[in-house]
Amino acid sequence: MPYDKELDVETFKETKEFDGTRISVGVFSYNGNAKKLQLSRENQNASEEWRFAKLGRLTKEEAQEVVPVMMKALENMD
Repeated sequence: MPYDKELDVETFKETKEFDGTRISVGVFSYNGNAKKLQLSRENQNASEEWRFAKLGRLTKEEAQEVVPVMMKALENMD
């Protein structure tokens, strides 16, 4: 069965922007299953368009901003 966006329910999402990149923290439940925490990164290209990128590693500044958002997201997972 292919992925169906209509079955993916978002219950929390917050984004933190940095210099040329942004990180989103979200809580999603697919097809009524358990809620899961999702982290994603987008980088801004020369045309100032946001493009999905592998999250990989965080700088100290990014981690300091994102960890509190992750804690808020955990509250939405009950």
